[in-house]
Amino acid sequence: MQDLVYTTDWLSDSTVFKVNTIAPHSDHHYYRNEAELKQHASSFVQSLNGNWKVSYVKDSNLRARDFYKQGFNENGFDPVKVPGHLELQGFGKPQYVNTQYPWDGSEFLRPDSIPQNHNAVASYIRHFTVNEGLKNKRTFISFKGASTAIYVWLNGHFIGYSEDSFTPDEFEITDFLQDGDNKLAVELWKFSSANWIEDQDFWRLSGLFRDVELFAIPSTHIKDINATATLTDDYDKGKLEIKLNVVGDDLSKKTARLTVYDLDEKPLLTQEIALGDSCSAFSAENLDVKFWSAEHPNLYSAKIQVFDGNDLLEVIPLDLGFRKFELKNGLMLLNGKRIIFKGVNRHEFDCRNGRSVTEEDMLWDIMFLKQHNINAVRTSHYPNQSRWYELCDQYGIYLIDETNLESHGSWQKLGECEPSWNIPENKEEWLDNCLFRADNMFQRDKNHASILIWSCGNESYAGTDIEVMADFFRKHDQNRIVHYEGVTWNREFDRITDIESRMYAKPDDIETYLKSNPEKPYISCEYMHAMGNSIGGMQLYTALEKYPQYQGGFIWDYIDQGILTSTEDGEEYLAYGGDFDDRPTDYEFCGNGIVLADRTVSPKAGTVKDLYSNIKLRLENGKLMLRNDNLFAETDEYSFILKILVDGRKVWESKPLEFAVAPGEEKMFAPDWGKVSEEGELVYEVSCLTKKDLPWAKAGFEICKAQEVVKSADLSLKISQKKLTAVEGDFNIGVVGEDFSILLSKDKASLVSYQKNGKELIKRAPQLNFWRALTDNDRGAGSDFKFSQWEVAGKYAKKQDIDVKREENSITVTYTFRLALSSDVKCSVSYTIDANGKIIICAKYPGTNGLAPLPEFGLEFALPKAMNQFAWYGLGPDESYLDRTSGACLGLFESNAEKNKAPYLMPQETGNHMGTRNLRIYSEQGSGILLKAIDKPFEFSVLPVNTMELDAAKHHYELPQTHFTWVKILAAQMGVGGDDSWGAPVHDEFLLPSENEYEVKFSIEAL
Repeated sequence: MQDLVYTTDWLSDSTVFKVNTIAPHSDHHYYRNEAELKQHASSFVQSLNGNWKVSYVKDSNLRARDFYKQGFNENGFDPVKVPGHLELQGFGKPQYVNTQYPWDGSEFLRPDSIPQNHNAVASYIRHFTVNEGLKNKRTFISFKGASTAIYVWLNGHFIGYSEDSFTPDEFEITDFLQDGDNKLAVELWKFSSANWIEDQDFWRLSGLFRDVELFAIPSTHIKDINATATLTDDYDKGKLEIKLNVVGDDLSKKTARLTVYDLDEKPLLTQEIALGDSCSAFSAENLDVKFWSAEHPNLYSAKIQVFDGNDLLEVIPLDLGFRKFELKNGLMLLNGKRIIFKGVNRHEFDCRNGRSVTEEDMLWDIMFLKQHNINAVRTSHYPNQSRWYELCDQYGIYLIDETNLESHGSWQKLGECEPSWNIPENKEEWLDNCLFRADNMFQRDKNHASILIWSCGNESYAGTDIEVMADFFRKHDQNRIVHYEGVTWNREFDRITDIESRMYAKPDDIETYLKSNPEKPYISCEYMHAMGNSIGGMQLYTALEKYPQYQGGFIWDYIDQGILTSTEDGEEYLAYGGDFDDRPTDYEFCGNGIVLADRTVSPKAGTVKDLYSNIKLRLENGKLMLRNDNLFAETDEYSFILKILVDGRKVWESKPLEFAVAPGEEKMFAPDWGKVSEEGELVYEVSCLTKKDLPWAKAGFEICKAQEVVKSADLSLKISQKKLTAVEGDFNIGVVGEDFSILLSKDKASLVSYQKNGKELIKRAPQLNFWRALTDNDRGAGSDFKFSQWEVAGKYAKKQDIDVKREENSITVTYTFRLALSSDVKCSVSYTIDANGKIIICAKYPGTNGLAPLPEFGLEFALPKAMNQFAWYGLGPDESYLDRTSGACLGLFESNAEKNKAPYLMPQETGNHMGTRNLRIYSEQGSGILLKAIDKPFEFSVLPVNTMELDAAKHHYELPQTHFTWVKILAAQMGVGGDDSWGAPVHDEFLLPSENEYEVKFSIEAL
């Protein structure tokens, strides 16, 4: 066989994206016999994962041009792991950019040109010996993921070229294999014309980052399967059609047998056909099957056996999920029911391995999704590993499968739509490339029940090329629909998408659309930009579920893209853009997950779990309103536990109860609550729990809960009636008791000392605070500019007056301050001390017109470092904010200062807890203080750093060494927002208007 002629000109030619690749096909597994099937180990497949050699150069002109030849001296090559990214193994450096192309500002380029000066090349070499199971058979090589362009040689012979990074690049190598040692050589280029349409919002990482394997085929082989498992039009029975594409000689003598097993592993259907030609099919109707859904992911195992007479040639396992997904009367229906996608966008990502994720990572993600009531994933913005789809089939996750196509930087610059040189648009030279990517995804993934929607790609504007892609999906698949959001920028191409899909539309705008009697149902393919401390106001979106054509959304996004690295001093941290001296970069914009980069669950996740729950609980006057938003699951799959809490303590609990509510219905119940005699705040609570062990949770796992305060806490002021002796000096006012001493400074205008048994409890005096460490959303919305006056308002407040009021059993010192504002605004802080050493503190802001809303209002002070433990009665266990209380419940909780600091990718406001009745802050030895709310609950945080230190740091390792425990006691703090992170303000109802009065009143007692 004559070698192909290759050229590097292909790299900058959008019309050349595959050379000598084989046609894409379904991702089914196949085995030599039943024993191999049982072991899930095919002798037809040989992994080439593991240790390879590589020569890496930043300048393509310096590459080892003859490295693929036999006899080439490989001594200068370095070890490298495959699968894996080059940049995460010391070859080059990671670069994070969002919209802009990675070469912007270094070279002026337009499609199809590629960087000339900084195009890195990795020359890979792998030696192998062919396993016995592959010998004397047609053999192929598969690169499951390679970014972005590869040239392939075997034993010195050029094999082929390919570009699509996220679907298999496969070549036949039969004629070039040899006995003994085989030399595989791969020249991988970082940049090619493919980069123009792989401009996703992610780290720009290259390499052979997914599995590499050899596979052989038997003499007769089913190379492609198209299995359609659907339902009859009345949603009563199952229908099955399995089309086969067969290769081999003398097919007239070959047969294929299909066996489908029921859920008890008993044969449900057996069918045998003659393989008379290359295209054959099985079909069956009126099958008595249970349907597939996320709630009940019923998968029927099947196998296809290929015979030559009585000789078994291969056996293929299939998982069949019978379900019907359709667009009908303006609604998306699953098995006849209106579906709501409670989704997230998910990049494949791991903080150590980048997009080279493991099955362990995937299983962790699946468990998290199911445990947090997330039923859908958009594979943003490329096809994922095949194993992910298998797991979604198995556990029940709905998928939007997205084509590897994004050209964001070609039409949107600095937020403005400017498509003068947009690709692919209507350009003929890009059409086949786009169809290649669509076909690669479709052919590989078409048999997965979990995929409900095909996506034409992401943020690539609109044009005829994408229109042809949409028609391709419709032509080849009548059982799914087509999605594409980009038409919102060019409504001339509305027909591309079957559904109205928008990004970051505000709730009011969505509601306007839903009220317009639209033809298409609505989803937000991206919403709730979860960057840093975010997800505020999500309830405004889920409230739109009352409109039938609102069919959910996909949070942006699932996991922070932070890369684990170390400082020069060896301290590990999660890095974001720019930390590798990568320029240009978009810095921390890669941190948008409800899961942190190291797969730590963030405090935001509890809100998502609560709002996405299909079981809705509400208590009113002791009556339970229960809504079942499942499509198919009855509430008999759950148990319900009633509890009564007094001051956060459980004093009564029911046995597991059942409440029968059909899917889509709501009912009211009047349960019997126990009788309690304890005095205190009385709270009724109901929890919904899984009744039995599930693949993703043990029996008793909590799905959701609800509470009702039946009798409110007594937060009235209590003060000792014992006679008080106070000393007013020239500079200080002091109170000394049996085991305490308190000092209020006239000069410093604050409490400066509080000693218990001779130990000082106050390390830094309480100071008025109106400012919070800016969140990512604050910065994006310009709150740093709009609210900047509040940063110094309390910090540099000027003492105006001191008033001392003596009574027989107390002394009250009130400080009046003029705030450091352009307006003349006064604020007061009073301290009332009784004979037992209790201090009642009251901070008042009177309200004034004409100023920006307050970020927060209260006091901040420092305690000794050792007093870093705390326990509270209030909302918990995670942090809560004015627009993010869903999922937070009233109870008794405990934590410590370090744990309370959520490790968002960039340090920012964190650790706030609302609805607090009392708070105990203490050391491990037990010394500390008790704070009690007076008149109304307060908000608080306990942290190892203060507001200004958090606000100044760009990374957690930049935070100063802990010297104190910092406490904030607040009347209120504004919401954190989350509509987007580049301009959307916090919704008005979650702001603190400056014209309102704010007061926080609480007591402090030494423990």
